[in-house]
Amino acid sequence: MSKTTVCILDDEVIVGDRLQPELEDEGYEVETFTDSSKALERVYEKCFDVVVTDLKMEGLDGMAFLEKVKEHCPQSEVIVITGYATMEVFRESFVKGAYEFIAKPFRLSEIRDAVKKAKKKVRRTNLISSLKGRTK
Repeated sequence: MSKTTVCILDDEVIVGDRLQPELEDEGYEVETFTDSSKALERVYEKCFDVVVTDLKMEGLDGMAFLEKVKEHCPQSEVIVITGYATMEVFRESFVKGAYEFIAKPFRLSEIRDAVKKAKKKVRRTNLISSLKGRTK
């Protein structure tokens, strides 16, 4: 079975620096970005299983990035992380298709657990899709 792919987008370099080795140790294939336009280019080349994105960034913000990921890769599960966790932002992110919402500062275990749950959902969705494809 292929490795679960994870895209991490946060304009703070330290977030990717902390999350990438942690998730790679868990067996994930991880790519990190600090620039939302570069991350979006990559998403258009390859749909990741799980996307972890910050909300407040220069250029394309995390909410717009979330929308574009879900438009282009509807199977991708998106985990939103933010230092600006309000009920309004929380609600809007779920309306736009977020799988999980985590407030900063977060513990590595919170992200690890969210990615693990998202991975299970992606695998289940892909399995159901492939089974449906066989019955046609």
